[in-house]
Amino acid sequence: QLQASGGGLVQAGGSLRLSCAASGITMDYYAIGWFRQAPGKEREGVSCISGSGGASYYADSVKGRFTISRDNAKNTVYLQMNLLKPEDTAVYYCAAWRRLSIPTPVINPDQWGQGTQVTVSS
Repeated sequence: QLQASGGGLVQAGGSLRLSCAASGITMDYYAIGWFRQAPGKEREGVSCISGSGGASYYADSVKGRFTISRDNAKNTVYLQMNLLKPEDTAVYYCAAWRRLSIPTPVINPDQWGQGTQVTVSS
């Protein structure tokens, strides 16, 4: 089970840190990623990190602003979101793939977590 948390309301230019905590699986063996879905839009892959944490992926829309990291000892993956924009407003979901490397493309995870709402006001 994946449990996402850390969403909230923030002004444009602000920061939030999302957390994805896993239970029932050993995160070391999974690539973990974040997706988001805004109202009326398709769900999109935002970021992903390999099982070891040595490789990461970012969508062009968040490069340079978001940073994904993981603490396998805590079975938790983080998404640090800086310089937030109103267009980042969405429900953010964490997800897991039963593989160590980042999937290409970043789609079709094996497991989904529940979402956490991020709202960025202008």
